[in-house]
Amino acid sequence: MENLIETEKKDEKKFYRAVWRWHFYAGLFVVPFMVILSVTGIIYLFKPQTDALLYGDRMFVETGENSFAPAEQLKAVETVYPNAKILRFRPAWEADRSAEFDILTANERDLKIFVNPYTNRVLGELDNQNNLQYYAFEIHGKLMAGRAGEWLIELAVCWALVLLVSGIYLWFPRQSSFVWGVLVPRLNLKNKRVFWRDLHAVVGFYGVLIVALMIFTGLPWTDFWGKNILRSRESYPLAGQAKPKSTVTMDSLNSTGGKTIPWAVEEMPLASSDISHLNHEHHQETVNPTGKISPPGNTNPLNLTQVLQIAKEMRAPADSIIALPQKADGIYAITAFPNDPANQTTIHLDQYSGARLTEVRWKDYSLLPKTVEIGIALHEGKYFGFPNQLVMLFAALVVLTLAISGTVMWWQRRPAKRLGAPPMPENFRLWKTAVALIVVMSVLFPLVGVSLVFVLLFDYLLLQRISKLKQLVN
Repeated sequence: MENLIETEKKDEKKFYRAVWRWHFYAGLFVVPFMVILSVTGIIYLFKPQTDALLYGDRMFVETGENSFAPAEQLKAVETVYPNAKILRFRPAWEADRSAEFDILTANERDLKIFVNPYTNRVLGELDNQNNLQYYAFEIHGKLMAGRAGEWLIELAVCWALVLLVSGIYLWFPRQSSFVWGVLVPRLNLKNKRVFWRDLHAVVGFYGVLIVALMIFTGLPWTDFWGKNILRSRESYPLAGQAKPKSTVTMDSLNSTGGKTIPWAVEEMPLASSDISHLNHEHHQETVNPTGKISPPGNTNPLNLTQVLQIAKEMRAPADSIIALPQKADGIYAITAFPNDPANQTTIHLDQYSGARLTEVRWKDYSLLPKTVEIGIALHEGKYFGFPNQLVMLFAALVVLTLAISGTVMWWQRRPAKRLGAPPMPENFRLWKTAVALIVVMSVLFPLVGVSLVFVLLFDYLLLQRISKLKQLVN
């Protein structure tokens, strides 16, 4: 009996060392990305405040009695930026806000133009591809490295879950004390190793749930897991209705450096305007001064004033964004991506008749899209205002604290000229348990599975067999 207990204790120690080794490997890869994600996430989290601070002279105006019609505001933009394509229009949704136009100039500059709705004067511009929030957003999601950057970020985020699970196992108290070093850090500055260990363990324990929430609510935006795993659902939320044949989806309307289209409808095809009534004697399409392609014949599209009036009649939120049609059969796409997901709205209008082609509201979402949208609102700090921002700021600071303290712990215990990885226990009896955990993670997160197999083969075939390499790493 005593031998059995002793064997179980030895197996438990070996399993602990194996988990510690994997925690180390995960941290080695994840820490740089977590620092990047935390810093850029904090910047983007406070986008409303930083935008108001940096661009307040263009975003805010003195209120007046009467405002110019949207069509007149568009003409003011066309006067200052001739031959520019007008991509999107956001009306002044509050009395002291300016109207906003996203345009693509003749020399391919992607700009946001601010117009005072009371004076119809262009207040200034913002380069959509050269500002603080653009860089924060692009680094946060892609490392500014395209799809390869997206996959690296996704892989790091998924490995962060391995860190959380293994970290909780390592944190679990095995000594007599269930308080000091477990629930309360020992702030013994004389022993720096104890201080950093306790800071890492205790902060990790209190922050594990909020960090896990932050990770899971960010995963829907990822390229592989979000699109290929989570989107294994209907891409058209209006069940029972005919699906548009267009191959162009709603995500093509997202603005540069940010998300303006709800996740739930990103894969939804765009509808098309009816052009059967047009004069087909003239087939050549021409580009008008707004940047839209005019259809052959004499039929003119609705103007922005008319479209905004229809949007109001359909009770679209005041801060909705109107994407203008860019070709003969294009549509006016009205979308609202507000702080409260329950107010999300997507409306497609025929650009000639104003007929409603598509209308998607919160009630049309199934359970999965509703859950994801609430999670995204929480992740971006929008769901319940400033307190939500503070909660996510806390999560980001927890991640930074764990990254810094973990790095310091490794540096303090690292042997000279060695990586300092915890050694793999010999005669490991619980390898089946470890493999089972790996299989579970692989099923849930395929990218983690592929990378785990690679690391396992590297560890088993190289590190454990090449003595000099093993000595350098351990």
